[in-house]
Amino acid sequence: MRKVTLWRQLRVLVTVSALTLGVAGAESAQAGTAGRGCPAGQIFATNNTAIITDPADPRLKTRLTRFDHEVRGIIHANGARPRASKLLDGVFWSGDLKQATYERSREFDVNKVGRDGLHHIASVIAKQYHQESVLTFRCLPRTSPETDAVEIQAPGVSADRLHDTLLANPESRDELGGGSVTLDGRLILVAPLADLPLAKKFTKDLGVDWNTVEVRYGDEEFVS
Repeated sequence: MRKVTLWRQLRVLVTVSALTLGVAGAESAQAGTAGRGCPAGQIFATNNTAIITDPADPRLKTRLTRFDHEVRGIIHANGARPRASKLLDGVFWSGDLKQATYERSREFDVNKVGRDGLHHIASVIAKQYHQESVLTFRCLPRTSPETDAVEIQAPGVSADRLHDTLLANPESRDELGGGSVTLDGRLILVAPLADLPLAKKFTKDLGVDWNTVEVRYGDEEFVS
């Protein structure tokens, strides 16, 4: 999706981590059943190779239509079934630049794919579009030994609010790195299990009612 340094700061896109039993018991009933609607895999990717720091940059208005068609072709050619894809507006903190960076990307739902197949597809995308890393996520049961991340989705968040809240919260900025929102204002925040309490706090700082949050459990991988 984005360059590996930004992806590792995000721990997002854009898929998604596990809750321990103790933490899960405190979450909403909705979070406990969210996996029912998950695709077999998700890929968060872009064809952008530039670092964008200006929120008015015209490259952030692209709909990545050709990229969408091309990635669907890659998914299909490698034996999986492409489903829906969503445009994402990402806001990330660059520790090197000491400022926010921006990215337009897409999240692709993939069916009829396993762990190895998803990894291979992501590696093809990374190489074809000169990405240092592409993020994948597989939905898994909360108790699976492979579950290592959470994907938090929540309505009512704009890219501007994400930007302002990220910059106002140094701990979240440095540990979570950032997040993405869909064009209809749905937050997508990926975090490792250890950062779940911080991700929950950051989500609430965005003004989100935790009772409206969907938490997905699964396995994340940064594929180069």
